[in-house]
Amino acid sequence: MSRRSRRILAIDQGTTSTRAVLVDRRGRPGASARRELPQSYPGPGRVEHDPERIREDALWACREAMRRDGVDPTEVAAIGITNQRETTVLWERSTGRPVHPALVWQDRRTAETCSRLREQGHEPGIRRKTGLLLDPYFSATKLAWLLDHVDGARAAAERGELAFGTVDSWLLWNLTGGRAHRTDATNAARTMLYDIHRGEWDDELLELFEIPRPVLPEVLDSSARFGETDPELLGRPIPIAGIAGDQHAATFGQTAFERGTAKATYGTGAFLLLNTGAEAPDPEGRLLTTVAWQREGEVTYAVEGSIFSAGSAVQWLRDELGVIDESAESEELAARAREDDGTYMVPAFTGLGAPHWDADARGALVGLSRDSGAEEIARATLASVAYQTRDLVDAMVGEAAITPDRLRVDGGLSQNGWAMSFLSDMLDLPVERPAVTETTALGAAYLAGLEVGFFGDTDQLREHWSLDRRWEPEVDAGRREELLEGWRRAVSRVLTTEGD
Repeated sequence: MSRRSRRILAIDQGTTSTRAVLVDRRGRPGASARRELPQSYPGPGRVEHDPERIREDALWACREAMRRDGVDPTEVAAIGITNQRETTVLWERSTGRPVHPALVWQDRRTAETCSRLREQGHEPGIRRKTGLLLDPYFSATKLAWLLDHVDGARAAAERGELAFGTVDSWLLWNLTGGRAHRTDATNAARTMLYDIHRGEWDDELLELFEIPRPVLPEVLDSSARFGETDPELLGRPIPIAGIAGDQHAATFGQTAFERGTAKATYGTGAFLLLNTGAEAPDPEGRLLTTVAWQREGEVTYAVEGSIFSAGSAVQWLRDELGVIDESAESEELAARAREDDGTYMVPAFTGLGAPHWDADARGALVGLSRDSGAEEIARATLASVAYQTRDLVDAMVGEAAITPDRLRVDGGLSQNGWAMSFLSDMLDLPVERPAVTETTALGAAYLAGLEVGFFGDTDQLREHWSLDRRWEPEVDAGRREELLEGWRRAVSRVLTTEGD
């Protein structure tokens, strides 16, 4: 690392945008640059991205962020990458050309394949090895679909002429000029092809999904020397030293390093991860067991639950109902609502996520009375985020036998004071929002910086975390249980799956 090094460059490639952020030695984000990423919908249940657009936007964002910060390439110690998970790219090794648009994590075109494999009894074995449910969400069936539907792809893959990767691998390949075909353990763990206990691609899973081994990237730690950038791209060879999927990076950026620490990211949906340390809980329930990160060959595991509608429920208030002009107005509306109103909003616009996993459930407003108005609907919508989070925490405590002592939050909805206060009430836990909420990019920067010595150790990173606001539970236990019971009744009305 050069003595002049004063920044880490973090690439945060998400579902709707690609951005780059410069981070200093105190963990403070500096200049950034961002471009929106369009999605295409070529058919029902199909969602695609243009891999070339992702590559071009990432390069532009890196150059623009350095320009805005006045940073010379020699002052960048390393690059960290964090990315939308599960999105699947397949490209030619000789030319670097994608053979098909990327299949985005939301893409459901392989649902029938997953149903067939489930009916054949394969899900328990997949769960034991990968910690994942058998679902189109993950990369394995997406990759198999590409191999079967792109002319000549399967034969070319078997000859070693094609490379598969999630978005991190695609960016790494391009940044290194095609010299590095690698990924990290967190992204490998989301493919449904990787044994998270043995830490390697699994031959039985490769055979089940008919994936040729030569197409797969090498798996490294989340902090590792993945390669160096082509000097023509950013002005000099810069080490790429950290990679992690977005939710894993956000957990690392929240410094949730100890077993039992938890974070929730509230965006369009929401993701909650609970650190389970060196132990991978047996995935018998409806949550996912995943690799939180891997450093120095040591794996830290987590249980994860996803909420499909969080910020999108507030957008529904704005865009479809028209009761607010800006999302932030929901906080004021909710604060004016009658507290004894019995309205519940179940925001199952695209089904319910964990722990129900009911794709066919649809949203409902339950308990409306003649006195219910915009204030009560806004309150019920924000409250639904807290209720869904409580469902996840209860499931996590049951599966991991760990009870968190607080929840750290980030994402756009974490700025809503009413929602976070109600969340604390329903969880009966303190809720903490950090001063720096760009935790995804921060986590990628931390992982890269640790590898090159830009940051000393995780104790130093803990010192960088600072509190912006903390909410403590205020509601009494009886009232909490009354509200939660009303939520359970509301959810029961929309569930379509048996046994829930």
